[in-house]
Amino acid sequence: MSPALQGLITIIIGVGGCVGYFYFSNLFLDKVLFPASGPNAGRNINRAGMIRPWLFLAPALIALTVYLAYPVVETLRLSLTQRVPGGGYVWVGFDNYRKMSGEPKFWEALRNNMLWLIVVPAMSTAFGLLAAQLSDRIRWGNLAKSLIFMPMAISFVGAAVIWKLVYDTRPVDQEQIGVLNAVWLAFEGGPMSVLFLKIVPSLGLIAFAAAVGLIAWVFVRPMLKARDQVGGGTIPLRLLVAVAALWLIYMSLRSVIGLAGADLPYGVPQTWLTIPFWNSFFLMIVLVWIQTGFAMVILSAALRGVPEDTIEAAIVDGANPFQIFFKIKVPQIMGTIVVVWTTITIVVLKVFDIVFAMSNGQWETQVLANYMYDKLFRANDWGVGSASAMVIMLLVTPILIWNVYNARKEMR
Repeated sequence: MSPALQGLITIIIGVGGCVGYFYFSNLFLDKVLFPASGPNAGRNINRAGMIRPWLFLAPALIALTVYLAYPVVETLRLSLTQRVPGGGYVWVGFDNYRKMSGEPKFWEALRNNMLWLIVVPAMSTAFGLLAAQLSDRIRWGNLAKSLIFMPMAISFVGAAVIWKLVYDTRPVDQEQIGVLNAVWLAFEGGPMSVLFLKIVPSLGLIAFAAAVGLIAWVFVRPMLKARDQVGGGTIPLRLLVAVAALWLIYMSLRSVIGLAGADLPYGVPQTWLTIPFWNSFFLMIVLVWIQTGFAMVILSAALRGVPEDTIEAAIVDGANPFQIFFKIKVPQIMGTIVVVWTTITIVVLKVFDIVFAMSNGQWETQVLANYMYDKLFRANDWGVGSASAMVIMLLVTPILIWNVYNARKEMR
């Protein structure tokens, strides 16, 4: 049987099973268990109304118990035990955690995850907000939104394969099929190379640092003014944005200085994914490319919900477009920005596919999920692998709870 036919049959059985479950369970509830007839009709209707929500929730609760609650408990148990030759487990307590904390690869993975946490949510949210604002101001904005959102339809592995071809490197005597190397080899060290590879990137980095500083100021300024009311739920995000902005500004300015004195290897194809530190950014680009569409769609809907009265009042008061955007629109959609930011943060903490498909954690690109995979399925060390899984869960859970809390607060 072909995979396509298997997939179609699975969809039909899944959808049909859901429809059949809800239909026949309702039928059983209303006709057999609590029939709406006879002397107890009123009481039966009330009882059926009390049970019906749980009837609908039962499949989800069972699935959550089987596929979430049980694996969490079992993973915690495995992280506190060690497999012994011949089968079975012995209790070792926190030895697996101590062993994991003594491995340089774990700290490399944790450091890279923190780097991803700073860069990817910030860039995805910023580009999504920019795309949402600009696409609503042009005639072909819907087409632009469709193109920007399109990467969301591609799996992480598919996106990794596409970008791996972009970064592809061939020997010097062969034609380069990687787009980035093809562009790189077009520069040979002349005036145009200096202009496009040093001056323009330096100006771009300076502009980026200025933009990051402006965004950070917008986030932090309300905290510095006693008369401004700042929601307690947004203070951690504002502080995180400030710290991330300072780091990005420092890295941008340091890169400008380094770029000015760099001796670039013109005419030599670069293996981009093996360049320490910067290869992590090449991997991040893939996730930013995917998540920007998600951020754009959510933030575009939020921007459309900003009352026109506030914008018109700002125009009457003489506000320019930048002031309207940063002082009128952004504060009103801050709750949505928080939800988008934290949602992307959860995705980043669990990132695995991109790293696995493009670098497999080599050349100092290891992340926690890939480290867990290596321990569980390559080293066959279930104790340390389960311990790293618990670390990922502990990092995700507070953000997930905060995200749900803010989402409910927005609904209220």
